[in-house]
Amino acid sequence: MMALPESLFPPGPRPLQLRALAWPRPLQVLVLAPHPDDFDAIGSTLRHLHLRGHVLHVAVLTTGSNGVEDGFQGAVDAAGKAALREGEQAASCAFFGLPPERLHFLRLWGEGAESDDAPLEAWIASRPADLLFLPHGNDGNRTHRRTFETVRRIAQQQRLQAWACLNQDAKTVDMRVDLVHAFGEEEARWKGGLLRLHRSQQERNLRTRGSGFDARVLEVNRKAARAMDCAQPYAEVFELVRLGA
Repeated sequence: MMALPESLFPPGPRPLQLRALAWPRPLQVLVLAPHPDDFDAIGSTLRHLHLRGHVLHVAVLTTGSNGVEDGFQGAVDAAGKAALREGEQAASCAFFGLPPERLHFLRLWGEGAESDDAPLEAWIASRPADLLFLPHGNDGNRTHRRTFETVRRIAQQQRLQAWACLNQDAKTVDMRVDLVHAFGEEEARWKGGLLRLHRSQQERNLRTRGSGFDARVLEVNRKAARAMDCAQPYAEVFELVRLGA
């Protein structure tokens, strides 16, 4: 596969506007989601790419079972909670329109497998990528940081020549904004519906924070749009890095 040219994301004034970029061909896009629901946090950007014919492959790295309250929909143990969260992610990806064979649950870094990155190494090696989406390393969530560090190491080992978009999250501490995908109220309503399919997170946020998971994520997007002085009311923002370089 021909590597994307360095000039695709040229030096100069930033941030770049995703909607203004001209791609040389359909891209192979890998999405590395630390938990079920991290795919949905950047759902508008991914939808933009998907609707333009780029091929998305999604790996959910951990079960996220710790994020499910005891007894929610009858889940009382780690296995039940994992199945519940993976079912929510499968439902949201079906709503998104992702072919089911492009969604993979790797269940990394659980009890007894703290250093086993082999499934992720194999998954990345079998899918030559042009573009990757993953969390920023400067994040308050340990699993988000570990995802970034692990993917960066794998990229160096496998000598990948791919761009990575490091996304902003509610717990991102600080980041450089190189790429912006701005969107309006209609797209925000679609994204809210996507996020609410993660019912375990929606209801837990309503109970503990007084607002839903959907509202929390969209508020991050609203603040980003204001900070970037976007014409649209919402934005997903990214820092660009060249992996394997």
